Amino acid sequence: MGGVADDEGSGEFLAAMRVGEVRGGIVAEVTGRGVSVILDGFTARPLGCVGPLDLSWVRFSAATVEVGERVTAEVTAVDLERGQVRMSMAATENPELWAFLKSLRIGATLSGRIASIERFGVFVALDDGPDHPVFPGVGFLTIPELSWSPFEDPSDVVQVGQRVECEFLHFDTTNGEARLSLRALRPDPFQSFAATTAVGETLQGRVTRLVPFGAFVRITSDIEGLVHLRELTWKPAEDPEADVRVGDEITVVVTAIDRVRRTLGLSRRLAMPRPE
Repeated sequence: MGGVADDEGSGEFLAAMRVGEVRGGIVAEVTGRGVSVILDGFTARPLGCVGPLDLSWVRFSAATVEVGERVTAEVTAVDLERGQVRMSMAATENPELWAFLKSLRIGATLSGRIASIERFGVFVALDDGPDHPVFPGVGFLTIPELSWSPFEDPSDVVQVGQRVECEFLHFDTTNGEARLSLRALRPDPFQSFAATTAVGETLQGRVTRLVPFGAFVRITSDIEGLVHLRELTWKPAEDPEADVRVGDEITVVVTAIDRVRRTLGLSRRLAMPRPE
């Protein structure tokens, strides 16, 4: 839906709208890009736009909304330049949950219990706030936010029914979730390691994974580094398996420490005698 902001008097109408208010209207068009809505008070053309991810936390489909259907939605943004207002029908479908999630502040500590462990993340049933209409918990932990330390499976870190405290990261309006971090409330072992380790230092580690571009080596229970393929040996190498195996204990030299990206560069060849 396009157009300029002042055509047919739409500019004045849009300028009076405020983010957070609830507006009603009639569905004018349904496409894969979402739903356009003729808003009450301005019938010249559709000004409301509900994206496909803002339609519902239950249905997740524009096909369940029909042309001519009356809907209500909360204003999430007013675009005067494009002459449209972006809206969320999920907000009015679940007003109590929407209000709760909007009230949360980034960095706040939220408590609850682990409700479900999935391969893509972990649901947390929060102590405060309403239930989710679809998911087993309003809180959600992505895999990287579970722990600073390497792990194979989410169940290695948490168990269903376990009580946890997490930091609130942001309101995921697409799914109606409070995105959380378990690791944010715990010290980052990489920063401690980086503070006491220098480039050029020699360390011992165990090979944990082989990839086409090198080998990952675990230095401590919390810290892994990468030995790039060219750093495995002094001779040219095409396959890391030709020089090391998973489980091998090897000596490496620290070549790079990136505290922002939390990456550790290692070299096995620098710990070996240079060939004559």
